[in-house]
Amino acid sequence: MKKIIICLFLSAGLSGCHVYRTYERPDTTVTDSLYRQPVVAGDTASIASLSWKELFSDPQLQQLIETGIANNTDLNIARLKVKEVEALLLSSKLAYLPSVSLTPQGTLSSVDGSKTYDLAASADWELDIFGKLTNAKRGAKAALEQSEAYRQAVQTQLVATIANSYYTLLMLDKQLDITRRTAETWDENLRAMKALKRAGQTTEMAVAQTEASKLSVDASVLSIEQQISEMENSLSALLGMAPQLITRSTLDNQRFPESLSTGVPLQLLHRRPDIRQKEAELAGAFYATNQARSAFYPSITLGGSAGWTNSAGGAITNPGQWLLSAVGSLVQPLFNRGQNIANLKIAKAQQEEALLTFRQSLLDAGTEVNDALVQWQKAQGRLALSKQQVTSLQSAVRSSELLMRHSSQNYLEVLTARQTLLQAELSVASNRFDEIQGVINLYHALGGGY
Repeated sequence: MKKIIICLFLSAGLSGCHVYRTYERPDTTVTDSLYRQPVVAGDTASIASLSWKELFSDPQLQQLIETGIANNTDLNIARLKVKEVEALLLSSKLAYLPSVSLTPQGTLSSVDGSKTYDLAASADWELDIFGKLTNAKRGAKAALEQSEAYRQAVQTQLVATIANSYYTLLMLDKQLDITRRTAETWDENLRAMKALKRAGQTTEMAVAQTEASKLSVDASVLSIEQQISEMENSLSALLGMAPQLITRSTLDNQRFPESLSTGVPLQLLHRRPDIRQKEAELAGAFYATNQARSAFYPSITLGGSAGWTNSAGGAITNPGQWLLSAVGSLVQPLFNRGQNIANLKIAKAQQEEALLTFRQSLLDAGTEVNDALVQWQKAQGRLALSKQQVTSLQSAVRSSELLMRHSSQNYLEVLTARQTLLQAELSVASNRFDEIQGVINLYHALGGGY
């Protein structure tokens, strides 16, 4: 009989060795072709290696980001979730220790006035022969890595959102200034048209059209002021503050690196917290599958109790004496109505789902990097062209002013040249913001910001 039991244990142990295997990263050759633009092999320089303070050098923006990191509700909730998972990991580590309980009790007889008491303690210790506790602990570690990666992902998104909101405010400030100057030009244009009408050189319809254009620009001023107020309110909520005025610099004073490097695609596996979160989910699913396999093998528990009592057997003895006992139990699942088989199939399917999600996260990350890089490059090109356009229109305005002074050209042509110049300046502001947004998006896509 002993030989049969020993053989049963050996065979089960040999067949159950695979439940102790540790997680290994799956094939990630897809990362080699994530970037559409050629990358020099081994070039690990990346904008993501910069801290957000190095990239965003505006002191007022830095103060806003620090406030957001300290006060943002979503980030603080993510920090608390990390603490929750840390507690679960500690619990899984302590599962290797025996559980001990104290069960004192006493009785008093009303017939003969006898008293009995027991001061007993018991302990149970489950032997982790088939990896049930080990896989639970490894799964808890993976859950902690997942939770920490999620916290970092929340922070990187927060930093990018605060920066985008701040630069949006700067862009709106610039647009408001240009639009107000445009409105002043239309005021002058309307006065000139009315004067020409009185002189009989234009019609009432032309005056009405000019006035309508002026009113349209006035409405644009009010619309931009509304957008500024709404953006300030939104940013204040993001920072965990009541709606208030956001102190800020100007769009023209912002400085960024002239060239941006993405590094090699493989770095996304380490720098992107959302990818590390997906990989931690995959590792957790791997250990959950191992746990499901462990359910097919015996569960061995050692138990014992010790106590001091004045009652032994049917006779009452005084003084008390020690009572000691020890027991070992083995539970081998034989038939559980298919529950263990179903649990294993579910765990395997969930592991496959986690693998597909992990691989898709790599593809999504590559798309984000490519989009942000193209956005930054094309915005740079548009910005250079719009600046050339402004230079040309400034020359046109000066020429029209000289012609008005020394020829028969009227003031309306000067005003038209100024309006065209202001529209070009709006394009410069928009392209400058798009360029900055490309920098922020690329920084975030590469995993910078924590």
